[in-house]
Amino acid sequence: MKTVWGEIKNQIKTRVPDNTFSLWIKPIVCLETKKGAVVLGCPNRFSKDWVVENYLDLIREKFNAMVDESIDVQFKVQRRKRTPSPATLRPHPDQQILPGMPQKKRSRNFLLNSQFTFDRFIVGQSNEFAYSASKNIALGDPCNYHSLLMLSNTGLGKTHLSQAIGHTILAANPQSRVFYMTAEDFTNEMITSLRTRQIEAFKSRYRRSCDVLLLEEVHFLGGKEKIQTELGYTLDALAQDRKKIIFTSSLPPKDIPQMSKELSSRLTSGLVTTIGGPDYHTRVQILMEKAKEYDVFLSKDVVHFLAGQLKRDVRQMESALKCLKARSELVGARIDMDLAKEVVSSLVSGECSITTEKIRKLVCEYYKVDLDMLSSRSRKKVYSYPRNIYAYLCRKHSDETLETIGKTINRSHSTVVYATELVEKKMKTDRSMKHQVGLLSKRLDETLQ
Repeated sequence: MKTVWGEIKNQIKTRVPDNTFSLWIKPIVCLETKKGAVVLGCPNRFSKDWVVENYLDLIREKFNAMVDESIDVQFKVQRRKRTPSPATLRPHPDQQILPGMPQKKRSRNFLLNSQFTFDRFIVGQSNEFAYSASKNIALGDPCNYHSLLMLSNTGLGKTHLSQAIGHTILAANPQSRVFYMTAEDFTNEMITSLRTRQIEAFKSRYRRSCDVLLLEEVHFLGGKEKIQTELGYTLDALAQDRKKIIFTSSLPPKDIPQMSKELSSRLTSGLVTTIGGPDYHTRVQILMEKAKEYDVFLSKDVVHFLAGQLKRDVRQMESALKCLKARSELVGARIDMDLAKEVVSSLVSGECSITTEKIRKLVCEYYKVDLDMLSSRSRKKVYSYPRNIYAYLCRKHSDETLETIGKTINRSHSTVVYATELVEKKMKTDRSMKHQVGLLSKRLDETLQ
């Protein structure tokens, strides 16, 4: 049942804002399974009460859809376990500890997933250039660049390629000092170094003791001026010594809010690649490979049906396969077209049926705004207000990417992110906006019934 709960969390993640998911849903764990019931653990009483009040119906609905029977969902406060000291922590068997640090100072930030290698990456038209560039820089082929920035939405393979570079370099030279981390890890480590008065050791570590820097999610650095400055100096030192630097981001540096021009320039000084969503043929290949990996037998008809319906990213396809496997193992269901349609319906029914065009028409009718004015360059409140509501509803109810949503209103994807966050923030204090958004969301949901 823990596997089922993991899949349900993935499904809920697509239905709620990221910060809401991280705060309330992500910490919940499956504690035990009773006859006809499942017990979920929350970190504290406040969290438990909030989840029961706001998300119990959604969670119960997902469980019933997954196991095809009525499940009583119960919550209890989970007692915190004492965290063992770093010295006693053992890496996951699917992760490889990187060299370049004394044993006692190694941490979870310097681990690579053993599954993320080049030979396990499915290459298609949308990622072929990123794959080739990554492999060239990893193999050290003659080229005039030593840094690589990969841009894509989440779940499209940039982390896989980044870690594959690390694996390849270490396979050729195990003594290479490869540092893999997220921008958030880098930020936290720098802050800790400042507090403990070890900033010089921090600088030396990244500027003189690093051969390869794999830095993920650089969009996290938006607005962090001091961190950007320190990273800029670090990148200058690494570039001067011809070290290899690989970045990943969901946003181009120029679109990251409050990103300095200096750091933006450094991030784009090398090769920049974009990874798009997989095309139909690539999705078929991914599903076939993942099915083998999960030991799930799929007929050709089922594979092609899933490839035609699951268009968002690789994680969505993985979720579908895990759902099929869970239904097959837990209730003995036969994996056929009918079961595939049920699983797809639970994963993408809302997102796929509600299009940006449907949301656009609803918003314009409600606020009495011409369709063309929603995408105009005007910043008047009479147009910007419904435009922001539109962006929020698209992110919540549609399956489109930030870039696609932005194009429908003649804006960048960073503008869509900003508009969504603005609406979420205002709804906490503005009852009128909260009522309007709730009403529009209800109308959209009604179109699916």
